[in-house]
Amino acid sequence: MATPAQWIEGARPRTLPAAIAPVLVGTGAAAYLDGFVWWKALLALGVALALQIGVNYANDYSDGIRGTDENRVGPLRLVGSKVASPRQVKTAAFSCFGVGAVLGVVLCATSNWWLLVAGAASLVGAWFYTGGKKPYGYRALGEVSVFLFFGLVAVLGTTYVQAETLHWTALAGAVAIGSIACALLVANNLRDIPTDTETGKRTLAVVLGAARSRRLYAGLIVLAFVLAVLSALATPWALLALIALPLGFRAVKVVVSDAVGPALIPVLKDTGLTELLYAIGLAVGLALGG
Repeated sequence: MATPAQWIEGARPRTLPAAIAPVLVGTGAAAYLDGFVWWKALLALGVALALQIGVNYANDYSDGIRGTDENRVGPLRLVGSKVASPRQVKTAAFSCFGVGAVLGVVLCATSNWWLLVAGAASLVGAWFYTGGKKPYGYRALGEVSVFLFFGLVAVLGTTYVQAETLHWTALAGAVAIGSIACALLVANNLRDIPTDTETGKRTLAVVLGAARSRRLYAGLIVLAFVLAVLSALATPWALLALIALPLGFRAVKVVVSDAVGPALIPVLKDTGLTELLYAIGLAVGLALGG
């Protein structure tokens, strides 16, 4: 039976900035519009964290029963390492989805019910990323899903439920955060190209190959910082997002240096921290410039 520490590791804490960051940026955009509502921001954060942890357990379950994780390089996989049964991990995933759904319904009830559509789509997308008979994560569509749900939907949704309107700064922030989140997945899949190729998992990195995946990673990080500079047209305070530039540059330097396997593991941490620092800087900047 998995220990509490193993369950925590199986939740993949290093990926949590991908859930926290869009809520920070969306809240900063709401503050820029003079629409900040603290308790709605907390509800949105709860939804994002529940879905992120849920999708991590769901991926662990689905990849584990397919045998994709048997020779995985990187953090512990609960099913693949056989420290937890597939049923236990699947139950953990759906429990997290349930928490996210309840919090999402409360949030919709206090803002607009049409947001339930976005919430339902997020839940479906979370499960079928690697779940079901034809998971889209095995068909090079994972990055599209991450950009959509952990970029556009999460940031714009967080802004809208608080301010009940949107602004181009929220869209710029959504694209930027979605780009860094995509870069995190690209780095993860770049590391796993050998094992994914062997098991038939056609991620975008497998389709593009290592060289083009490295260029894609660098381009996504650069795009995020270009958008921070463009956001300065609304308020110069948006340049606070550049606080994450040194860390982002360090991650890009490793990726383009042809690092492989375990050497790419620190990139995941640096990319996650880049996204979090970027989000903090941009959120604070937008709030100060509102």
